[in-house]
Amino acid sequence: MKFNVEVRIKLKKGMLNPEAATIQRALALLGYEVENTNTMDIITFTMEEDNKRKVKEEVEDMCQRLLCNPVIHDYKINIKPED
Repeated sequence: MKFNVEVRIKLKKGMLNPEAATIQRALALLGYEVENTNTMDIITFTMEEDNKRKVKEEVEDMCQRLLCNPVIHDYKINIKPED
C-alpha cells in the first residue's frame, strides 16, 4: 500500500529565526506591516508499506535522525493513503 507523507518542520518557539526576521523587514520596506513572521520547511514523499502505523514509525525515525534537529525544531507528520 502506498502512502503520501508530509513533514512540516519549524523552529521551536523562542528560537532565533533570521530568515523570518529578514522577510518581515523586507515586507516593512515594501509597506506591509506584519507580525509573528515564521518560516517552515515542508517535505513530501511517498512510501510503500503494509500499514499507516509502520509508515509513522519510519517517518518518526527519519525526523529524529536526519530531517530535523529535535533540540531546535518542532515537526508535524501527515500521512494519507494514496488514492
